[in-house]
Amino acid sequence: MEIKVLGRKDLQQVLEMAPVIEGVESAYRAKAQGEAVVWPLVDHIFKEQEGRMDIRSGAVLGSEMIHGAKMLNSFQQNRAKGLPVFSGMLMVFDSNTGLPLGIMDASYITCMRTGAAGAIGAKALARPDSETLFVLGAGNQAAYQVAATLIACPGIRTVYIGDPIAPDNARRFADGLPARMTDEFGIDAGGTAFIAAEDMPAAVKASDIVITITPATSPVIKKEWVSPGTHFSCVGADMPGKEEIDPAIFTGARVFADDIDQCVRVGEMELAIKGGFFDRAAIAGEIGQLLDGRVSGRRSEDEITILDATGLALLDLVTAKRAIELAGEKGLGATLDI
Repeated sequence: MEIKVLGRKDLQQVLEMAPVIEGVESAYRAKAQGEAVVWPLVDHIFKEQEGRMDIRSGAVLGSEMIHGAKMLNSFQQNRAKGLPVFSGMLMVFDSNTGLPLGIMDASYITCMRTGAAGAIGAKALARPDSETLFVLGAGNQAAYQVAATLIACPGIRTVYIGDPIAPDNARRFADGLPARMTDEFGIDAGGTAFIAAEDMPAAVKASDIVITITPATSPVIKKEWVSPGTHFSCVGADMPGKEEIDPAIFTGARVFADDIDQCVRVGEMELAIKGGFFDRAAIAGEIGQLLDGRVSGRRSEDEITILDATGLALLDLVTAKRAIELAGEKGLGATLDI
């Protein structure tokens, strides 16, 4: 039985952001159409090692017919050891036969599809004339959020990067973004200004779109910073207790989830609901239902909109399937007999 094995370098050669966005949209729609399933998230904290592990699994049926699981690890002490902080493996199976199709590095797949998820929320829910993006977080994943949003929302002209813990990191990150957009994503960002947010409240207030991608466990963005009509794609909160925005922002907002049950349990809305700022019954729907035309999105220019994106294995699976197909066409990766 032969399977394809793909490392990070293989994936970097075969995956491009625009088709990844299309694949993620198709996975969301499949879920809305009842052609996908999400199995319960498994997570664990390794306290002494400052590590987190989570396992996400599911199936995309219909025209895709794949299922699988991804284990991700984030161990902060690895940085001082010269080891990767973020690592993982993804397994993909054929849902017609149960036979394995591939095993691959999960970290790059995760970065690409997570960037796509935040951008899809912005494309679907932000005002069409949006020009300013604020990204909370200056870690590696933030670059994928910026790249995907520039593709999905081509009207963006200013990108603010905020890192309240390490402002110097935000400056370095912002300065390096033009080259990264070109070198890593093939994006000509010459008409876009990349600016470190020295004044976080002012930068948020000036922004049409806010994407949060940090491991924060207490709110960073305050409600009084937010202008009417702002869209939020909340991507960092994906485990119990994580929280990036003031829960009061949820009050009166038009809110969507990638998966309602999962978001209520581990998403940005978890603590907003527990704190009485928001109610599960007020969730407008899932992002797939919006993309599929089953529910409406933004209702006014001044409405605050939120996508709570906790991350679904479905997104990894459709991205991985395309990577396997492209790698086969290009003769990349290893083929093993197991």
